[in-house]
Amino acid sequence: MTTTLQDCRALDAQDPLRALRDQFTLPEGVIYLDGNSLGVLPNTAAARVAEAVTREWGQGLIRSWNSAGWFDAPQRLGNKIAQLVGAAPGEVVATDSTSVNLYKVLSAALSIAGEEAPGRKVLVSERSNFPTDLYIAQALCRERGLRLLLVEPEDIAEALTDEVAVLMLTHVNYRTGAMHDMAAVTAAAHRAGILAVWDLAHSAGAVPVELHSAQADFAVGCGYKYLNGGPGAPAFVWAHPRHASRFWQPLAGWWGHAAPFEFTPDYRPAPGITRFLCGTQPILSMTALECGLDTVLAAQPLGGMAALRAKSLALTDLFIELVEARCAGHGLGLATPRGHAQRGSQVCLTRSEGAYAIVQALIARGVIGDFRTGDGNQQLDILRFGFTPLYIGFEEVWLAVEHLKQVLETGEWQQTRFNQKQAVT
Repeated sequence: MTTTLQDCRALDAQDPLRALRDQFTLPEGVIYLDGNSLGVLPNTAAARVAEAVTREWGQGLIRSWNSAGWFDAPQRLGNKIAQLVGAAPGEVVATDSTSVNLYKVLSAALSIAGEEAPGRKVLVSERSNFPTDLYIAQALCRERGLRLLLVEPEDIAEALTDEVAVLMLTHVNYRTGAMHDMAAVTAAAHRAGILAVWDLAHSAGAVPVELHSAQADFAVGCGYKYLNGGPGAPAFVWAHPRHASRFWQPLAGWWGHAAPFEFTPDYRPAPGITRFLCGTQPILSMTALECGLDTVLAAQPLGGMAALRAKSLALTDLFIELVEARCAGHGLGLATPRGHAQRGSQVCLTRSEGAYAIVQALIARGVIGDFRTGDGNQQLDILRFGFTPLYIGFEEVWLAVEHLKQVLETGEWQQTRFNQKQAVT
């Protein structure tokens, strides 16, 4: 029996996390299923950033590096992020972008591997990894005379040979929502003498992550998706303590110096993760990110990431159930794994025709998801929907599927205005 609208309202009424939604500013009439691309605005962010502008910058001026806690913001925010990814205090810094941080840790990992096993000349990644990760890896491989080997997820284990130096994976695939078993994959890599680098862009704040338990080597992640830090928010970087002080990261800037205000002409790296900083931090963006982090940490008294994960699975289960029951016969497929252990916090539907236009028609109705084009091996395009349990409820899932059903049944998506591609899809 298909779940009804009344059933969904009852689930919302019983939801112990429902009050967390009040932390956010959500436009009236919008069902926002794109938090996996950009999280929504925390209620506190506008006033807090305004305070940083008018009081800390406007009145405190340069004194605010000390008096307003600007200088230690990367470590302070990093300690908050550490609570969400299974790291210890002092092991994470918020800084730069995911791409820049990946360049740092991948360079460090390749340096370690080159010292320990100089004969290993291959970097392995998943063919459908997020493109910027592959581009960074390509650039480093070209620079160092290495080979980048791209494989399908089912072929990763077989690819872990004695030629491989580093395995680089995104924990939750951006295109499908498929999630790797981080502990098992890392253990397999280590048995083969390979370092494991993880991108947590679609994991941090969405699914439980235990970097220490998984014995990962390096990790990076995004601040503007499930961490609600705002467009272009600073990212974060983690290195296992066994690696953190072993090598200079390649962007040896003054913020990563052991004593930046000694202004010495020679570089002396700070101990631990602080050396992974580079230049002066974007304080206004860091201020907004801290507001976003606090919205996720507000779930801790209610069960933390375990409670958020349970609700996320319930929301995505419901979406899959309703789409398959109410939108049958309209050419939709499911790219996202059904198994809970293999699924992130998004559901990706496939269609051979009109996927982009269908998403645009939904957006016009106030149901915001996004579109991803089919890759070289899978020509089916993807309608992508993210479910952030901090602010999405069960009734919204039911209503989103009702809108999808109407768009498909009426052929509304065939209108010219919905088939004109925009720069950001």
